[in-house]
Amino acid sequence: MSDTDATPETDAASLRTPIVAVLGHVDHGKTSLLDRIRGSAVTAGESGAITQHIGATAVPLEVISEIAGELVDPTDFDLPGLLFIDTPGHHSFSTLRSRGGALADIAILVVDVNDGFQPQTLEAIDILKRTQTPFVVAANKVDTIPGWNPNEGAPIQQTMEKQSERVQSDLNEKLYEIIGQLSDNGFSADMYWRVQNFQNNIGVVPVSAETGEGIPDLLTVQMGLSQRYMKEEMEIDVDGPAVGTVLEVKDTQGFGATLDAIIYDGTIHKDDTIVVGGLQGPIVTDVRALLRPRPLEEIRTEKQFEQVDEVAAADGVKIAAPDLDDAIAGAPIRVVRDRDRTQVIAEVEEELAEIEVTTQEEGVVVKADTLGSLEAISSTLAEEEIPIMRAEVGAVAPRDVRVAETANEPTHRAILAFSVDVLDDARRLADQEGVELFENDVIYQLVDEYDEHVTAIEEAQQEQILENITRPAKFRILQDHTFRQSDPAVVGVEILSGALRRNVNVVKWDGNEEKRVGHLKTIQDEGEDVDEARTGERMAVSIDGPTVGRQIEEGDDLWVEIPEKHAKILEQELTEDISVDEREALSMYLEKQRKRDPFWGK
Repeated sequence: MSDTDATPETDAASLRTPIVAVLGHVDHGKTSLLDRIRGSAVTAGESGAITQHIGATAVPLEVISEIAGELVDPTDFDLPGLLFIDTPGHHSFSTLRSRGGALADIAILVVDVNDGFQPQTLEAIDILKRTQTPFVVAANKVDTIPGWNPNEGAPIQQTMEKQSERVQSDLNEKLYEIIGQLSDNGFSADMYWRVQNFQNNIGVVPVSAETGEGIPDLLTVQMGLSQRYMKEEMEIDVDGPAVGTVLEVKDTQGFGATLDAIIYDGTIHKDDTIVVGGLQGPIVTDVRALLRPRPLEEIRTEKQFEQVDEVAAADGVKIAAPDLDDAIAGAPIRVVRDRDRTQVIAEVEEELAEIEVTTQEEGVVVKADTLGSLEAISSTLAEEEIPIMRAEVGAVAPRDVRVAETANEPTHRAILAFSVDVLDDARRLADQEGVELFENDVIYQLVDEYDEHVTAIEEAQQEQILENITRPAKFRILQDHTFRQSDPAVVGVEILSGALRRNVNVVKWDGNEEKRVGHLKTIQDEGEDVDEARTGERMAVSIDGPTVGRQIEEGDDLWVEIPEKHAKILEQELTEDISVDEREALSMYLEKQRKRDPFWGK
């Protein structure tokens, strides 16, 4: 994988470290993989070469070379190493933005070899596609293949060759299932060592976060990809004013609200004036301190952070400055320095505007913890054709409930809260006002829960409509079953088709003419009142209006009179909601009506 053609063209100082994000389904081993890379790096770089950063771990080229062994010749590379974002998952990936897309230059999609693609894998793939981020697949948990013989920290091909034929066959079968799933999602893929062009094909790297097998390959592929395809993008003006992204806004003892940030271009100095995206628009403030975690062995000391004078890209840093309470995770940070402040503010405003979600007059309320996740969830809702009335970063507050309760549609009286708190008074108000709250930190689960809620409302609405619609039925008066001739007439009947219910008007057909004969009041089965009778059942019914022997006779076929408007709704909207025998009765009734008037009920 090493790029032997690479020749240093640029001063190494102006090549920044590529930023790597780790994505994948829950429990597929994202955190374990990151921990393993960090652990291997710490072991390989005992001289303290591994630096801890805010939200990221830098692994220098020498350490990667040490871990990868013969797979990496450090003289083939100009890039300084890799910067791994410490918080795995596509949620953090979405949060990490740079101008025009994802902050991460490259991604690792972790897939469990036993489980293959799962809902969050597909969600991660969608985000990678949308942001056009190059990625490799880490096919994790190869050590769980029955009969696997582990070789701690070994390159994957080397350890695969040492496995039995059956184990190799079982693993290959699982790996090619993953390659097939990538193909189903529009990606050409193969084992990384067979890939000639990583721009056109996805490399699959079998790994074990547990044993470290395949980790040398994974780091090698990441370095090779970055060197070959991203070198130009890594060129930065290291002395220029810094550009970065807010990871998190946190309260830090002694400093108040601080920003955990990734700087991906230029340098930030203590005392620099910065512009940061905030809830109410850009915040302009001066850097009081730049903080970095102390080395690992000193982390237990009271002072967790040490102050530094400057930080150059690519790096993670904690920024202390006044007025940061309203800063938003996922928002841009720009250093002003010798530039026009108004211009920098305009750039931040423009970048914030790019992230704004399209809202409508009618729709749900969405709250998310970061701009990136707000963008990701809004995109998913747009695909599902779920309209949004308001979308904001921050906890669910009473004013959000007040907005949600103004929705006209019952299905839109809802708040979708992604990875945020719900204030107690907002929760109470939502209960009081009948606003549904959906809370989750997995986008697809949040949307699924809302979809289920909408389905339940729609089904209830259909039932309500059906309850108020006159249902079709045809029934016959049985011979020798007149129990009372009139006021009301009480006769035995058999239901020929449909569902006969109480309190309906009854008609009889004379040629093409429909005549109302009375109003059916009660249905009895062996002396007990019942609400309805179905096809094939025999019941006693009371009908107000007619006299047996005059308006109705034993042996007559009678019909429930269906108002034209009801017939239209039944035929055009509720056909699937009524039974087969009711559909049959409706069809016969419409046929009779349309002999008289071809457009009846249309």
